[in-house]
Amino acid sequence: MISRLLAAIPALQNEGGGDLAQEAQDLVGRAADGIWGQIVRVLNVEVPILTDIAPDDKSVLVLNVVVFAVFIVGTFVVSKIVQSILAKAMHRRGMDDVGTVGTVQRLVHYVLVVIGFLLAIEQLGFDLTAIFAAGAVAAVGIGFALQNILQNFVSGFILLIERSVKPGDTIEIDGRIVKVEQMGIRSTIVRNWDDEEVIIPNSFLVQNNVKNYTLRDDLHRLRCKVGVAYSSDLDRTREVLLQAAKDLEFRNQKKDPVCLLMEFGDSAVLFDVSVWTNDPWTSRINRSHLNYAVWHGLKAAGITIAFPQMDVHLDVVSQPPARPPESAGSDGDPVGEGGRNTGAVSA
Repeated sequence: MISRLLAAIPALQNEGGGDLAQEAQDLVGRAADGIWGQIVRVLNVEVPILTDIAPDDKSVLVLNVVVFAVFIVGTFVVSKIVQSILAKAMHRRGMDDVGTVGTVQRLVHYVLVVIGFLLAIEQLGFDLTAIFAAGAVAAVGIGFALQNILQNFVSGFILLIERSVKPGDTIEIDGRIVKVEQMGIRSTIVRNWDDEEVIIPNSFLVQNNVKNYTLRDDLHRLRCKVGVAYSSDLDRTREVLLQAAKDLEFRNQKKDPVCLLMEFGDSAVLFDVSVWTNDPWTSRINRSHLNYAVWHGLKAAGITIAFPQMDVHLDVVSQPPARPPESAGSDGDPVGEGGRNTGAVSA
């Protein structure tokens, strides 16, 4: 309505209706003042709940709540923009590692959110100094009550700063190989070989031994142990195993396979053949390919893959002749009292 009146004012002035145009301008001014006045009155309404908890009997108005919300929303918008700029800057400098970029972005996000939240709280009339003092006292009690949760939070910051474990890494925990999908401030989400997502508390990663296959590089060694019969040609066996390993396409071409004679076992001569790969996450599949290659290579060369055997020799021992039964006495008792033979034999 106001926009139509403003559009009609120049037409009225051109047609000579100066008084009418002036009245229209006055009407628009009063309408605008009325709308703005309503907005101002709403913004100056006191919020009783927040006023009761505000320090020094300060009144908390709707305007303060609106400014608080603007600060919170603005903080997340600024954080999103800063993270995007950081990611582009790091990519331009050659830092293409997803884990590194994600770690830096998350740290910057947490810092900006904390700063924005504190500034927003200050707009409600709360003194940050008093908040920090009260927080220090409350932190002691909360620390005892939420010891495990706080421990996970601290561990999360340690992991984000040290970057000993980062998104995209392949790690081994409790004998299970998993890939890190997402790292939070409290927990880390990993995916196992069964495509199951597992939530692990950050304190577990800090306090326990974790094998990181991609900490500094992704080079990983695969082994295959095989035993051949004692009648096999050992030099020929070694050549066959090395050739089978060299023909694998997934291996690292810069590192040659290694074949070692490990042990003379009870039933076989044990060999260990190994190759290097650049993808630890697919090690289970690649190890299967290595085992297949060793099997087919030895079969094609006519080398027997030994299996546990045991020779059992039975020695038959002849039994001694049975003792003849003792003859009974004349009275039917072979022995007398006290276990002694008291009978007399007459001629």
